[in-house]
Amino acid sequence: MSVETGLLMARESDPGAGRHRMISLAVAGLAAAATTTTAQSSGHFHWWASFVLIPGALIAAAGGPLLARDGGRAFAGYVVACLGVLVFTVGALLMFGVFGRGWPLMVVLPCLAVAGTYHWRLVHPLARGLHRAVSLLALAGALLLGGTLQLDRVGLVDVGAAPMWGAFLMLAGMIVLGNAVELTRHRMPYRLQAITLLAGPAVVAFLLGLRLLRGW
Repeated sequence: MSVETGLLMARESDPGAGRHRMISLAVAGLAAAATTTTAQSSGHFHWWASFVLIPGALIAAAGGPLLARDGGRAFAGYVVACLGVLVFTVGALLMFGVFGRGWPLMVVLPCLAVAGTYHWRLVHPLARGLHRAVSLLALAGALLLGGTLQLDRVGLVDVGAAPMWGAFLMLAGMIVLGNAVELTRHRMPYRLQAITLLAGPAVVAFLLGLRLLRGW
C-alpha cells in the first residue's frame, strides 16, 4: 500500500475529525474572547493573565476532538480537556484579579473531573465498585469541601471547626460502605476480600468522623 493510499484511508476512516477540531477551537476562542471582554469591562483587567488563559483554552481544545473517539483516546481527550479547563480557570481568576477569593475552584474542578467519570462502566464488578466509590467521593468533595472552602473565603463558615471535618469523614465512610454493600450482589472471586477492602476503611473513617463530631 502506498503512502498516499494510507493517508487517504486514514482521512476517510474519521471524516468528522476536522469538524470536531474546528468546533473545539471555536468554543475555546469564544470562551477566551468572552472572558477577556468581560474582564476589560469590569475595570479589573490584568492583560498578562492572557499568557495563562489562552494556553488553557488551546489545551482544552486539543482534548475536544479526542472525546469523540473510543477507548483510550477518549480517556486521554477527557484528561487533556479537564487539564485545559483548569488552566483556563486559573487564567480567568488572575485576569479578574480574584484568585485570592476564587482559589477553592482549584479543589472543585479536579473533583468534578473525577466525578464526571461516574457513568464509565468498567467490566469487572470490583473495579466498577472502586471506581464508583471514588467518583462519589469526588462529587462530595466538589460540593461539600469545595463549597465549604469558598464559604470560608467570604467569612460565612470556619474551616478550622473540627465537627465540620467529622461530618465530612462520616459522609465519606457512608459512601464507601454503601459501595461495599453493593458488591454483595455480584458473584466473583475474592468477593469477601473486596468487600472487606472497602468496608474496613469505611468503618474507620465513620468512627473517626463521629469522634470529631462529638468532640471525644
